[in-house]
Amino acid sequence: MTTSSNNQRTCSQGHTYYKSSDCPTCPICEQEQRPESGFLSMLSAPARRALENHGITTLEELSNYSEKEILKLHGMGPASMPKLRTALEAGGLSFKKQA
Repeated sequence: MTTSSNNQRTCSQGHTYYKSSDCPTCPICEQEQRPESGFLSMLSAPARRALENHGITTLEELSNYSEKEILKLHGMGPASMPKLRTALEAGGLSFKKQA
């Protein structure tokens, strides 16, 4: 029988949670910070944080980057790209063209 190696933690906001990895992200804080609408709400938490950590919170800001640049961000994966392309197209925008 395998035993769980979850460690009890408390975040700076006082939430108590269990986590087995070294990831410092509090799942309760993460759920509270998740946008209810907009293109960021369609993304996974790591992809959303990758954009937010680089100051990309609007479609206009996103359109200043190429797909290749976005994929280089830690936490961003190829599964997020179709969602981002669709959101940009709906806003009449697109990714920056590669030089």
